[in-house]
Amino acid sequence: MPSSARSAPASPLATRVLEHVARGEHAVGHRLTEHALADAMGVSRTPVRRALRELEAIGAVGSNPNRGFFVALPAARLRRLALRAPAASDDDEIYLRIAEDRLSGELPEIVFEAQLMERYGVTRLAVQRALNRLGREGLAERKAGRGWAFRPLLSTVEAHRESYRFRMVIEPAALLEPAYRVDAAAFARIRREQQQMLAGGIESWSASERFRVGAEFHETIVAGSGNRFFLDALKNVNRLRRLIEYRQQTKSARDHERLHRQCEEHLRLLDLIEAGRRVQAAEMLREHLDVVGEIKTGRDAARNGRGASARGAGRGANARDSGAIEVHL
Repeated sequence: MPSSARSAPASPLATRVLEHVARGEHAVGHRLTEHALADAMGVSRTPVRRALRELEAIGAVGSNPNRGFFVALPAARLRRLALRAPAASDDDEIYLRIAEDRLSGELPEIVFEAQLMERYGVTRLAVQRALNRLGREGLAERKAGRGWAFRPLLSTVEAHRESYRFRMVIEPAALLEPAYRVDAAAFARIRREQQQMLAGGIESWSASERFRVGAEFHETIVAGSGNRFFLDALKNVNRLRRLIEYRQQTKSARDHERLHRQCEEHLRLLDLIEAGRRVQAAEMLREHLDVVGEIKTGRDAARNGRGASARGAGRGANARDSGAIEVHL
C-alpha cells in the first residue's frame, strides 16, 4: 500500500465508490467485492475494478492475490478523502442538463440516444450513463423497442407544494403508529450522514448525493412505523420530486447556512425519537416540513411566532428576498 501523502480520487466513479465504502463504516481489512460494488454503482465490474485500483493508489483500499480488495483506512479517514474529491463531474452535468430540459418542457416524453448526443454534443457513452442513471432513480425507463420514456414528475410549484402538504400528513402519522420501532443500525447511519453533511458535505457533495441523504433520512424515520403504505407513498413522492429539487439547489452562503440549520433540526428529531418522545417528534416533524415547504414554494411563511415556525418565517423571508429556493434535506 502506498505510504506517501494521500490525495483524493480523480474519477467520478472512484469518488462514488469511496463515498459508498465510507458510509458502510467497515473495519480496516473488510473485504470489498467487485460484484457488490458494481450493483451499488449501477455499472459493470470492469469500471469498478479500475476505480478500486485508483483508490488503492491513494491508499484508501488495499489488495492481495488471495483476498482481492479490502478497506485500508478507517471510515473517518475515508470520508475526509471523499470530501477532497471534485464536487461535480461531466456525467453530473449531462444528467442535470437532461433533467432541467425535461422539467422545462424542452424535451419530449420519449427521447433517443442519437437525439441527445446531437443536442448536448456528447458521446453515446455519456448519454447512456445519464439515461441509465435516470432509469436507476425511477425517472425514466427504456422502451421495449428503442428510446427512453420519462416517467411523470413534479414540475410545478403547486404540485411541489401539494407534495409537502401530503408529507405533513403521512410522516408525523407514521411516528405515532402503535408498532413504531427504532432500527438502531439505520438510525445510526442516518445520524452519521447528517453529521457528515455538517462537517463539509453541504458545501462539497453533489446535488444528487445531498438529495439521497435527505430522502433516506425521512424514509428511515417512516420505515419505523412498520406500515408499508406510508413508506411506499413517501418513496413515490421522493421519486417524483427529485428533479425539481435538483433544479432549486443553489450554492450561496445563505442557503448553506439554512441547510446547516436543517441538518441540526434532523439531529434533534432523531434525539426525540430515540428518547421515546414520539408525540413531540411528530409535532416537530410536521412543523419542519411546513416551514420548508413554504420556503421552497415561496409562500407567506408568517406563523405568529410558534417555535420552529418563527425561525422558518425568517428563513422563508430571506429565501424570497434572495430569489433562492432552499433545498430540503
